Amino acid sequence: MSDELWDRLEPLLPQRERRFRYLGRKPLPDREVLCGIQWEYLPRDLGFGSGMTCWRRLRDWNEAGVWQRLQEVLLAELNAVAKLDWSRCVVDSSHVRALKG
Repeated sequence: MSDELWDRLEPLLPQRERRFRYLGRKPLPDREVLCGIQWEYLPRDLGFGSGMTCWRRLRDWNEAGVWQRLQEVLLAELNAVAKLDWSRCVVDSSHVRALKG
């Protein structure tokens, strides 16, 4: 992942508080976990954590709305410099709620 994309994504990620009591293992850095998205094929010695670690982190980010906010940030940036052709916009029902079923 490029530094430029990471700089845009990192502020959108939820901050996890470490437990005060029973600290457990220190969590892996988010950037390394994100690079391990194809968790099924990851050898643990690559440093991305286990497949389950990657899956849990992505699940948490999805539930926190990280991907929606990232899309909004990137679209706003592109729109600000007139790099979007809105005439080619597509509305998909997976993103827009169908009020009448």
